[in-house]
Amino acid sequence: MTTRSCLSIVLAAGLGTRMKSDLPKVMHEIGGLPMVGHVLKTLQQAGSDRISVVTGPDMPQLEELVYRLASTARCYVQHERLGTAHAVLSAKPALEIEADDVVVVFGDTPLVTASTIMKVRQALQSGADVAVLGFRSANPFGYGRLLIKDEQLIAIREEKDASEEERKITVCNSGIMGFAGKHALSLLQAIGNNNAKNEFYLTDAVELANTRGLKVVAVTGSETETQGINTRLQLASCEADFQKRMRKEALEKGCTLLAPHTVFFSHDTDLETGVIVEQNVVFATGVKVAKGAKIRAFSHLEGATVGADSIVGPYARLRPGAVLGTDTRVGNFVEVKNATFGSGAKANHLSYIGDASVGSKSNIGAGTITCNYDGYLKHRTEIGAGSFVGSNSTLVAPVKLGNGAFVSAGSVITDDVSRDSLVFGRSKQTEKPGRAKKLREELQAAKDAKS
Repeated sequence: MTTRSCLSIVLAAGLGTRMKSDLPKVMHEIGGLPMVGHVLKTLQQAGSDRISVVTGPDMPQLEELVYRLASTARCYVQHERLGTAHAVLSAKPALEIEADDVVVVFGDTPLVTASTIMKVRQALQSGADVAVLGFRSANPFGYGRLLIKDEQLIAIREEKDASEEERKITVCNSGIMGFAGKHALSLLQAIGNNNAKNEFYLTDAVELANTRGLKVVAVTGSETETQGINTRLQLASCEADFQKRMRKEALEKGCTLLAPHTVFFSHDTDLETGVIVEQNVVFATGVKVAKGAKIRAFSHLEGATVGADSIVGPYARLRPGAVLGTDTRVGNFVEVKNATFGSGAKANHLSYIGDASVGSKSNIGAGTITCNYDGYLKHRTEIGAGSFVGSNSTLVAPVKLGNGAFVSAGSVITDDVSRDSLVFGRSKQTEKPGRAKKLREELQAAKDAKS
């Protein structure tokens, strides 16, 4: 299969009006990745060496996204919405360069897998001229049915056109279709628009191929994989199915999810074997967690790397650029952004560490913050290895603490601290004996006078 050339055409038009959004429908996200991004990634995994994406007019943000996710792809515009076959022919220049396989997929079916696309390609390799991906449904109402006789797919019958007997068929059309490259353009150009809507339907290629004596077959995938999305309700349902898939993969990989249904993944979440994830954890995009780490309850991670045997949370937030070395501790109500923690470093509670580096085996006390923003620019804080920062300390960037520095609790540090130095950055304590009693009496008198 890897030696066969494959042109994949993604039908991605549609403004998403039923999504109640100005955003093109296929740019809505599943698992932190736009639907069309899932499809592009799948096609690349399935060995497609040429990808053409058909968009609607005036969709520059969609084209920009396509080129960012698949730099070698080409975009074509369907200026009039005249049916699925018409959409495919919008990419006619790509079809004129013959390929072994031509696969047509839809940008709003984000859960289809590479192995399923490979089934379609395998059917073509095995001699089929047209291969249609179907699925079995316990409730096929509304779907086009695949009419199969003697292993030959003879037609795709839409629900409204089907006979009573045909409606009992449970093998349904997913819309995904493969063509032998030598027949693809000829079949598509022969499709007519002699129907109530005067549109050119891709499904008509099946009967047309039969009239030419070509071999037309159906291959089956799962209904979950091939679900399309047109509404926000369907988007939510697809997201739920995606999360089930990701949870299953994590568990099969050897991770522990204490309450799987409460853990949410992104498309690129990377958990190594032995990771433990407690309840109500969210992995946004760009997260990698190394072997043996534990992510405790109610933590949120995005764009972060967690080293082996580290513990994060509960109630921790790792923002983009957070990089934790091995055996680190980031505890409850600690936020880390664009900061690195060396091996064995700790910030166990109630701290903000942003635009900083924390050296190995350093300890950050409760209530410590790095003041990284002056209202105009961000500045860095560098904390050397083996340092101790006492509770309720404020490190005003740019500032550096040398290795082994010791910052006394309640300090405001504005200047660099040299190696192994003890630093105080707070006012001298003053005590006035008896003054508290007198102050209370004055305050009570003022309260009594007011009432």
